[in-house]
Amino acid sequence: MSTPETNVWAAVTARNPEHSANYAERWRNLERMGRDIHGEARLVDAMVDRGAAILDAGCGTGRVGGNLAGRGHRVVGVDLDPYLIEVARADHPLAEWHVGNLADFTLASQTFDHIVSAGNVMTFLAGNERIPALRRLGDHLAPGGRMTIGFGSGRGYEFDDFEDDLSGAGLAMQSRYSSWQLDPPNDNFLIAVITAR
Repeated sequence: MSTPETNVWAAVTARNPEHSANYAERWRNLERMGRDIHGEARLVDAMVDRGAAILDAGCGTGRVGGNLAGRGHRVVGVDLDPYLIEVARADHPLAEWHVGNLADFTLASQTFDHIVSAGNVMTFLAGNERIPALRRLGDHLAPGGRMTIGFGSGRGYEFDDFEDDLSGAGLAMQSRYSSWQLDPPNDNFLIAVITAR
């Protein structure tokens, strides 16, 4: 699969204006059905001190960051989709939500103890957005902080290429797993715990 030339999420929502609303409703339905949709938040919560500053990068509806805010963390979320940010603001008012592209967002001089990016967000980035986004995230990482980024294979971003891009952004993979429950690495899904070099 080739590297996308444009942001995949922006292209999909341009083609289908209902995509964002359908996406938000899908997660609401899963939660109403009793499905566990908070594994990512549980892992991050276990990795940080109480009251940590956390950035939810590509936050969507605030599913992960909203849960973390409910656990007492200071959460800021960024997503390029204005509709999803409105959903996050309505459903999770304890956190702070901003519209922005990960490749060029700015949160003044804020830094975070942990940055989480779940839901295949990295695979939605255009090829020319990848290293700038990782650099931008690294710029917002507090000294000693970590990131946890997860995405599946077969989505146009090979795991080896991602690791090369981390290096190009001044970051390093500290450890690697295949699930938010920290199963051993495999070729199907990547959970990367990342630090600054």
